Amino acid sequence: MQLFNDDCLKVLPTIPENSVDLIITSPPYDNIRDYNNSSTWNFDIFKNIANQLQRSLKYGGVIVWIVNDATIKGSETGTSFRQALYFKEIGLNLHDTMIWEKDTFSFPDKTKYRSSFEYMFVVSKNKPKTINLINDRKNKYSGTIVHGTSRGKDGKTFTKSNHNKSHVKEYGVRFNVWKINTEKQNKTGHPAVFPINLAQDHIKTWSNENDTVLDCFMGSGTTGIACKNLNRNFIGIEIDKEYFDIAKQRIESTNQSLI
Repeated sequence: MQLFNDDCLKVLPTIPENSVDLIITSPPYDNIRDYNNSSTWNFDIFKNIANQLQRSLKYGGVIVWIVNDATIKGSETGTSFRQALYFKEIGLNLHDTMIWEKDTFSFPDKTKYRSSFEYMFVVSKNKPKTINLINDRKNKYSGTIVHGTSRGKDGKTFTKSNHNKSHVKEYGVRFNVWKINTEKQNKTGHPAVFPINLAQDHIKTWSNENDTVLDCFMGSGTTGIACKNLNRNFIGIEIDKEYFDIAKQRIESTNQSLI
């Protein structure tokens, strides 16, 4: 467990090249919150950080980049998409565009439907080396027999000749829209706390025990707690002293209990 109270642009260059298995983090979101005015955020800063993350990530490693856009003068900034495309520009793969569907919405705007989600861009350095997909989606037609089918370029559906009949299992792989409730009783002092299940489910999916997980915007330390629960090595970086102390205390007070 390595915790740094410093600017991630100072710490990241000290992390060895190709040494991190998984990066889970959430950047400052177009300065939607001020985070004690402890840091500056813009696209050039993002690019410098992205370059360092690409350098430190192992081949086959994954970045889970959780982000959203501000609305300025009636238009969403689109920064999240610019960031995802920049990861591709520097040689990473956009493995999946996932959605975190929340049970709340923020910044109500009477001109459009309420926004209740955030993007989770899953970016990889080559093909992900670890994929432990979670099978907890209840199948509606469990127990029934199915035939393998496919759809051709002309839109017609046909039965695969080499596919045997099979029974639908009770549970299937979950969809890439994750419905996870926000922290209702946030008493940490940090304005944007990750739900522990969000961090843990990504850690379970994209890493194995004893792998190294990095969060360069550690915030209240939820990723570190999840790593402690799941027996992963953790590197956490947080520039703000108040939030760093919160994260350190939360992580150190967590008793390891594998889930």
